[in-house]
Amino acid sequence: MPIECKAKCGNRATLKRPKTGDALCKDCFFAAFEAEIHHTIISSNLFRRGEKVAVAASGGKDSTVLAHVLKLLNERHDYGLDLVLLSIDEGITGYRDDSLETVKQNRDDYKMPLKILSYEELYGWTMDRIVAQIGRSNNCTFCGVFRRQALDRGAKLLAVDSIATGHNADDIAETVLMNILRGDTARLRRCTDIRTGGGEDSISRVKPLKYSYEKEIVMYAHYKKLVYFSTECVFAPNAYRGHARAFLKDLEKVRPSVIMDIIYSGEQLRFKDTVKKPVRGICERCGFVSSQQPCKACVLLEGLNRGLPKLGIGKKSKGDRMIAKQNQELALRERANLVKNDF
Repeated sequence: MPIECKAKCGNRATLKRPKTGDALCKDCFFAAFEAEIHHTIISSNLFRRGEKVAVAASGGKDSTVLAHVLKLLNERHDYGLDLVLLSIDEGITGYRDDSLETVKQNRDDYKMPLKILSYEELYGWTMDRIVAQIGRSNNCTFCGVFRRQALDRGAKLLAVDSIATGHNADDIAETVLMNILRGDTARLRRCTDIRTGGGEDSISRVKPLKYSYEKEIVMYAHYKKLVYFSTECVFAPNAYRGHARAFLKDLEKVRPSVIMDIIYSGEQLRFKDTVKKPVRGICERCGFVSSQQPCKACVLLEGLNRGLPKLGIGKKSKGDRMIAKQNQELALRERANLVKNDF
């Protein structure tokens, strides 16, 4: 028996919303999905009229839906935003080179300017070369750190006021779980924030899709016939996040609201005054935001350039010992060469 749309529009329901369980027709689903994102933007004061906003574009479902919806809402509700696309080429053969073609299609479809920056031009390395050095156990650490800073570099180059990222509700719930499992209180404090950074020294990042379920983003992209790239990164299967994602999906089968429950729990967490808080500052080497000296990106890059790819993995004291040992070996070789030259 046909089920009527719960919105009482008179049409038959064609889908069931994963987030609420409501049976809706396509048009009512589109309206509800877009209205929720608009509410998130307005209630959290994510943007101000006249701002230039960079949409972090990867070509995937999240960034494609984000670009589409931001353009739509910007015109519908007259936000007065200047939207541009910012994409990072990590140098992953068979993945990023293909997804960038989708980003270029987004550029043409949404009539937005596009800026592409590569790891090669920023750091002198590609992820293919980094993985060849480090292996597949810690490659996501390099990619995540370099990508975050690359977005900051691109945003500064474009002179934007903020960066809009495609982090959805599932991503944030996974991050809460990961930080709890790792005991990472510093990241646990800010991982549910809808806005991070900002101020004189950094460009703020906002998450308009913070309360949007991944399944609904996929459904929206599917029914809207949006062009997006759906292949997983070839280096991702070994990522720690994959375990948190699998656990979350198992929980969601039992309790669909668990994603929002975890986010709300993360938002309400309180920490003792004795818990050490990281102090955000500016890296003395590169001049970008960091909570350590030098920043993680500079440490990882130094390790790669020194031939010590594991330099930035683990505690700082371990890295200091690796540098000291290498410097000692270089000094011994130099002394040996001087003695050889004397004869």
